[in-house]
Amino acid sequence: MSSSAGFQPADFHLFSAAGIAVSIGVFLSLVTVYTISSAIYNICFHPLSHIPGPLLARASGLPYALHSRNGTMVTWIQALHTKYGDAVRVNPTEVSFISGETAWQDIYGFRTGKHKTGAYLKDRTWYPRPVNGEWSLIASDEANHSRMRRNLSHAFSDKALREQEGQIQKFVDLLVQRLEDHVEEKKPVDIMRWYNYATFDIITDLTLGEPLYCLRDKDYHPWVSLVFASLKAFGMIAAKHKFPFFYYYDILIHFCTSTASSIEIRKNFFYKLQEKVAKRLAHETDRPDFIAQILKNQSEKEKALTKGEIETNAVLFLGAGSETTATTLSGATYLLLKNPACYAKLVEEVRGRFTTQSQITMDAVNGLEYMIACLQEALRYYPPTPTGFPRIVPAGGDTISGIFVPEGMAVYVSQHATNHSTRNYTDPDLFVPERWLGEKRYKDDNRASLNPFSFGPRNCLGKNLAYVEMRLILAKVLFNFDLELVDKTSDWMGSQKVFTLWEKPSLMVELVPVQR
Repeated sequence: MSSSAGFQPADFHLFSAAGIAVSIGVFLSLVTVYTISSAIYNICFHPLSHIPGPLLARASGLPYALHSRNGTMVTWIQALHTKYGDAVRVNPTEVSFISGETAWQDIYGFRTGKHKTGAYLKDRTWYPRPVNGEWSLIASDEANHSRMRRNLSHAFSDKALREQEGQIQKFVDLLVQRLEDHVEEKKPVDIMRWYNYATFDIITDLTLGEPLYCLRDKDYHPWVSLVFASLKAFGMIAAKHKFPFFYYYDILIHFCTSTASSIEIRKNFFYKLQEKVAKRLAHETDRPDFIAQILKNQSEKEKALTKGEIETNAVLFLGAGSETTATTLSGATYLLLKNPACYAKLVEEVRGRFTTQSQITMDAVNGLEYMIACLQEALRYYPPTPTGFPRIVPAGGDTISGIFVPEGMAVYVSQHATNHSTRNYTDPDLFVPERWLGEKRYKDDNRASLNPFSFGPRNCLGKNLAYVEMRLILAKVLFNFDLELVDKTSDWMGSQKVFTLWEKPSLMVELVPVQR
C-alpha cells in the first residue's frame, strides 16, 4: 500500500495541524457528551427533579448566570413564579420560594422543635473571600456568627441608638441645610444622591469615628464609588464561582482586565479602610460609635473579635448600612410623588405634628403612624435587597413550605417576587400604605411574608438604625420642603437593573421651601 494514499498514523503528530484539529474535535466531543449527559441527569434524575422550573434552567446554570450578570434577575424570577408557582427551580441546585408565611421560618428561622435538622448555613459561593481571609458577620459559620453577634448587638441596641441620636441628627440637619443651599441655586435636585451623601456620612461616622464629608463637600467621596463597585462585583464573582464557564468566557473576550480591576478595587478599598480602622482603634474616646461598643466587649472571650474581624465587619457596615437605607428613601420618595394622595396625607401628618424642626426626634418620629406605613409599603414594593439570601439545606434534607428539598441544595425567599405576588398581597403592584393600617380591602394580605431585613437569628443587625435614619430624614425633608418630580412621565423604577442591589439612575426633584 502506498504511503501517499491518504492519511497514515505515522503522519500524525500531536502539534501538527491535523493533530491540533483532532485534539480540538475530541475535546469538543467530550464537552458535548458531558453537557448533554449532565442536562439529562439534571432534568430527569437530579434530587430536585420534582420541583418545577424552565427546562433550560433545570438543565443548566447558564440562564441563571446570564440573568445575574446582565441585571435582569428580578424580573426573570418574578415571571418564573407567576408561571410555575410557589417554589421554582431556578438552576440545577437552587430553589426560589415566595410562600413567605412558611418559607421564612423554614429556611431562616431558629432550628428548634420540629426543626432539628441543623442550621441552614450561608451559601459562601455568593460572597467574595475577604481580603484578609476573615469572614464578617454576614458569611461566618454558626459558632463565629454567634460570638460576633453577641458583641456587635450592643453597638446596635436601643440604648446605643439613643446615645448616637445626636450624631445622627447632626447629619440629618446638615442634609436639610445643604438642600436649602441647593434651592437657592434654583436648580433641580438629585434627591437620591443627597440621600446617599447623608447615609454614607452617618455610617462612616458611627463606624470609623469620622464621616466621609459628602454633605460638607456636596459630592461623593471616592470611597462611595468603591463601595458601589464592590457590591456590584458580588454577583459577577458569584457567577464565576458557581459557573466556571464565565471565568473562561471573560478571558476569551478580553474581559479579564475589568475583572482584575474589580478585584483590585476591592483590595484597595479594604486596605484604605484597614488604615482607618487602625486609626480609630488607636484613638481612645468616649463617643458612642460602633468601635467603642466593640471594645467594651473585648475582655469577654465569648464576645471578643479579632482585629481582622473588626476590619471585615467595618466593610460590611459601610456597604449594608448606607446604600440600602438610601435606596429605601429614594424609592419611598418616588412612590409618594407618583401617588399624590399618599404624599399629601403624609405631609399633613408631618407638618401637623411638628412646628419646629427641633421637635423631630427619634421618639417623635416613631409616633408618625402614616409615615411608618409609607416606609413599610416602600420596603414591600421596592425591597433594597430584591433577590434572596441563599442558604444551604443541611444534612438529611428538610421540608420547606411542604416541599422536600435534599441536603446541599441552595434555597431562599425571593423578596421582590414574594412582595409582588397576588398569592401574598391584594393589588401587589400598587403603592398602598393603608394596607398596613387595617384597610378592609387588604385584610387578607400575607403580612408575614414581608421581611426586608431577613428573618431569624441572622436577620439584619442594623435594621433599627435604618428605621431611625429613614424616619428622621424623610420627616425633616417633608417638614422643610415641597417636592415634585421633574419628569412625571418616566418609570424611574421600571428601568432599573439589579447587581446585588438596585442600580439606580438619578431621581430629579424640584424643591420648594415651606413658608411658615
